[in-house]
Amino acid sequence: MSARPPIPYGRQSLDERDLEAVTKCLQGDWLTQGPTVEAFEKGLCEHTGAKYAVAVSNGTAALHLAYLAMGVTCGDVGVTAAVTFVATANGLRYAGADVGFADIDPRTGLVTGETLQAAIDALGSLGRSPKVLAPVDLTGQPFDRAAVRSVADRAGAMILEDAAHSLGGEYEVDGVRHRVGSCAHAEAAILSFHPVKHITTGEGGAILTNDATLRRRLLELRSHGIHREVSRFSRPESDPWVGPWYYEQTDLGFNYRITDMQCALGLTQLDKLPRFVERRRALAVRYGEALAAAGLLDRLVPLEVAPGIGHAYHLYVVQLRGRPGESLASLAQRRKDLFVALRAEGLYCQVHYVPVPWQPYYREHPPLVGADLPGAAAYYAASISLPMFPDLNDADVDRVVASLGLALGTA
Repeated sequence: MSARPPIPYGRQSLDERDLEAVTKCLQGDWLTQGPTVEAFEKGLCEHTGAKYAVAVSNGTAALHLAYLAMGVTCGDVGVTAAVTFVATANGLRYAGADVGFADIDPRTGLVTGETLQAAIDALGSLGRSPKVLAPVDLTGQPFDRAAVRSVADRAGAMILEDAAHSLGGEYEVDGVRHRVGSCAHAEAAILSFHPVKHITTGEGGAILTNDATLRRRLLELRSHGIHREVSRFSRPESDPWVGPWYYEQTDLGFNYRITDMQCALGLTQLDKLPRFVERRRALAVRYGEALAAAGLLDRLVPLEVAPGIGHAYHLYVVQLRGRPGESLASLAQRRKDLFVALRAEGLYCQVHYVPVPWQPYYREHPPLVGADLPGAAAYYAASISLPMFPDLNDADVDRVVASLGLALGTA
């Protein structure tokens, strides 16, 4: 084991302003859901361009509520990427829907219009069609919005963008730049504020949308299905049982609320989002230059980035190049050996992600389509996520690349 301090693949970046904001909240009147939650939601709208934001307790809650608010229920089908965190698919199951998986392009980790269409066509052969598509901005690179919107429109499906990796990113459609989360090409998008993401609230998430009706439903589902709108009460305001205290539960909602304490941190983190994303992009450039200088690009290849994309670099993923005629099992073993060697040097890299259809739950509850997908397998066999977070310095990058060279026998 290396005597040098370990480097994780990701971590939060906090400063005195963050601590002061949380302390001020602790000294105030509101600890749970209060005015700071609304201020944070307004800040999210300003940074993404969406009309509405609903902050919740975590990214998984955001997925669950978004599916429910979009009307996904028992008997429906949702299609998502085979390579994502399990929550993207699990949220569909929470809503009672069946799941279908679309393959990915192993060079990017992203679904494409073609892979989504293939999944939809396979569903069609079963007499089913998707109610919602939930493509994923894996590693921080936005998927092809225009292609996915076209596929969704042909299928009569809604789109929920899983943008947990891509806050601060941008994409281009027909020469126009759009911010991730603007919902310019989707009914809704979700974010995550886990400590390894672009900004953190400890735990936390949000749903973004431009649909006022969807927002109202999200707000109620977030808090037990309760509302306090007099015009919607089932009893008249003159009823002696009704007063300023009165509320009604009209749906089976959840306690997915986020706190003012968390959102106080989120607000100061949002102020630093442009700087955080700029630093992540600079680190990606540094990695590329260092890998080239070390002569490693014949062994390792970074993921491809499409033209017109403003990558947010939640992750920096490299893939081992396959050898002529090499099986995926052999490639996966070499990736495992490399991972273990890096861990021995105190470099706590990660793999994002085990294909969701491979998980025991989805083996026991098979998806309607997409149980075995070649692109997902090829991506998983070769990929390692290297350390990537704003406080990582250039010397840390050089240490990672040097260790890669040693482990691959090129140094």
